[in-house]
Formats: sequence, C-alpha cells, structure tokens
Amino acid sequence: MKNGMADPYEALKLRNQVCFPLYACSKELVRQYGPFLRDLGLTYTQYIVMMVLWERETVSSRDLAECLHLDYGTLTPVLRRLSQAGYLTRERSGEDERLLTLTVTESGKALREKAVSIPPAVAGCVGLTPEEFQTLYILTYKALRNMESRRKE
Repeated sequence: MKNGMADPYEALKLRNQVCFPLYACSKELVRQYGPFLRDLGLTYTQYIVMMVLWERETVSSRDLAECLHLDYGTLTPVLRRLSQAGYLTRERSGEDERLLTLTVTESGKALREKAVSIPPAVAGCVGLTPEEFQTLYILTYKALRNMESRRKE
C-alpha cells in the first residue's frame, strides 16, 4: 500500500489477468491436438472446419467463418488445402458469387471415422472431471457471447 491506498498497478500484473490463462490454455490445448491431427494429416484449423462439415455436410463460407470465428483470409487457404486433399468441394453460390458452398465429400466423411477417438484422447490430457468440463464450457461460451454482444452494440 502506498499512502494507505492499494497499488494502482495491481490490475496490470499478469497473475491478475483472466485473459492470460485463457490464452495460454488455448495454445496448449491446440498443441495437445497436434500428435492426433498429424496422424490424420490435418492442422487444428482444418480439423475444426471438418468438424462443422461432419455436422452439417453443407455450409456456406460465410456461415463457416462466423461459426469458427475466423476471417476469410485465414479460411481461404485452409479450404483450398482441404479441397485439394479431397475432403470437401467448393462451389460458387448461385445467389452470391462471393460466397462458396462447401460440401463434405465421401473421403471427408471417412476421415470422421479416424477422428472419432480424438476428443476423448485430448480430454484425457486436460485432466478435468466431466462436471468441470461442463462448467468450463458454460462459462467460456457465456463470456464469448457477452463479449460478442458488446462488440455489436
């Protein structure tokens, strides 16, 4: 305490930031995926694109970018590589030629069978109970929704 007041710089200490452990944890979590995804020949970004396609089968590039919180500059080379690998098709939308319609191929669907063991394997690396995972999931998405709604104001 200086002059009876709390340190005005306390909030600037790294240990007092929620952003830092979230950032570091996110980086480490993606790193944990590495060995599993290398076996599939995918990067983490390619994997999350495929997860959306496995769920929806067809999606517009705009919806995919929004769903994954990625910009087109990041997404374009990822989609090109996945298309070259034969996991998805890209077709120009008839309604808006700036948009692509993305569709998972049979080869892409077959890749899902190889990926099914990844989520539980990575969960084992994290070391949380199912209840802790659920709490983390709920709080993380709540914070994300709150920040997104403030950005749109």
